[in-house]
This record gives sequence, structure tokens and C-alpha cells, in this order.
Amino acid sequence: MSVEYRPMRSVIYVDCVREEYRHRLQHWLYAVHVPDSISKFTPYCTKYAFYNALPTPPEGERFGTRRMQMTEHYWMVNEMVPEMSVNAFTERMPVEVLRWQGMIPDDGADLSHAANMDGDSHRASGGDNGCPPFVFAHVPMNWEEDYKGKGRTIADGPNYRWQFVLRWPCEKTGEKWFQEVFVPYFQNRPEVNRFLSSKIYHDVVGCQFHRLVELWFDGPEEWYAAAVEGTRSMEKPDWAQQGQFPFLRSNHNIVGMFLSDMAASDNLTQYRGYITMR
Repeated sequence: MSVEYRPMRSVIYVDCVREEYRHRLQHWLYAVHVPDSISKFTPYCTKYAFYNALPTPPEGERFGTRRMQMTEHYWMVNEMVPEMSVNAFTERMPVEVLRWQGMIPDDGADLSHAANMDGDSHRASGGDNGCPPFVFAHVPMNWEEDYKGKGRTIADGPNYRWQFVLRWPCEKTGEKWFQEVFVPYFQNRPEVNRFLSSKIYHDVVGCQFHRLVELWFDGPEEWYAAAVEGTRSMEKPDWAQQGQFPFLRSNHNIVGMFLSDMAASDNLTQYRGYITMR
């Protein structure tokens, strides 16, 4: 058996649909999911980190903003190939986790007796049941396109990062609009300090999104000036799914979150267990 060396990065956007669920989701992530994950993929994963979502800014809901965390991995191989399918242990993935994230309806149904889900089934959930899709996007290890801000350093100040994925109704026309309208607009906005993007691989987990984008600002007020106020007069493209920028269906065709520079937990180097407050 041989496995191809294929270094790449992945991002997962975790939502929390009700504050009633935030502490439960955090408990599952840190007490259950992190040790399960570290046990499984430490031999072929070089970074596994959680970045807490910052509060959703005004009008941020229409941009598909998720409210819990971004999970980042750096992989040495594609763990989804058949050669990697046999695992000694199964991940603990209760169906309730899908409810907390909005991948299945939050309808009050009793899920206490539902069977444990394997991780791959969990990561393929949503999107075909009227609920938002689970976003697990793989991209090249390094950014592919550097549109603005090359040369910026940590000394230039903390960054308010707007990171998101895009799924075009038609990839050809969507990419044309991105390059001809989206890119020049944000390149010319004085509020934008950094602008990076990469195409998403479709052959790893079957992710249907086309592009990962990251824009940096000084803070939420600068984001609002550029992404909301400045786009009010932007012409609506023919494929628009909503009447205002970003013109894509929120939480289905555009999904993302607002992040700071630092990880809340760089799990492979910092995780020491579920150590509670006294």
C-alpha cells in the first residue's frame, strides 16, 4: 500500500445556531473531538488549530457568517483515499452535534438514542436537506493569488480577517465576475490591507465551493465601509441570488467568518486535555 504525498490546507467553518448550544459544542470539541482527531491523524497532519469566530458585524448575516470557529488543518496526504479508510477506532460524533451547528433541523426531536456517526458522514451533512452545508474545503498549502498587501508584517498591526468560501451558480460566469468586478473593487478600497485567494480542490471530499478568499481590515467598521456601504451601488450580476452584494445565497453559496490572527488553540502543540475551571 502506498499513499501519495500531497501537502494541502483545509478549513472547516463551524456554526452555533443558538447560544443554548455553544457550551455544549465547545465541550464536545475540546473534550471529545480533539483527542479523537489527534489520535487519528498526528502521523500525517502538521497543524490542527481552532480560531474563534469574532462577533458578526452589522449586516454580516447576509454574508453567510458562521459563529463558532474555523478549524484549520495542514495535511501531508489526502486522508480520504481508499488506502486510508481502515481506522482502529471510530470517531465519536453524536448526531446532536449536527443540530448544534445547523446541519439538521433544530426541531426538538429526541436524538438521545441515535447512533454515533462516523466523521466522514458528519462532514458530508447538510446542503441537500434545506439546511446549510457542512463546509470542509481543501486548498493548496500556500495561497495561489496575492491581490493586495504583499510585504505586510506583524508589526503593521493586528488584523480583522474576513475569510469565506464562494460557490458560483455557474463557475465560468462567477469567476469572470470575481476577476473583473470583485477583485478590482477590493483592491481599490483603502480599508483593505491584504487580499488573498485560492481555488478549492473538488477531488478530496467533494466540496462544491469554488474559491477561498481572505480580506484583512483594521476592524469591523472598516469592513462595513468597504463590504456594505461601498457596495450599495454595485451592479447586480445576471446570476444574482440576492439583491445586494455579495449577490450569493447566504450560508449556502457564500459561507465564512470573521477572525483574528491567532488561534485559540494550536492543538498539536498546545492541547493538554479538557482542563476545567476550579
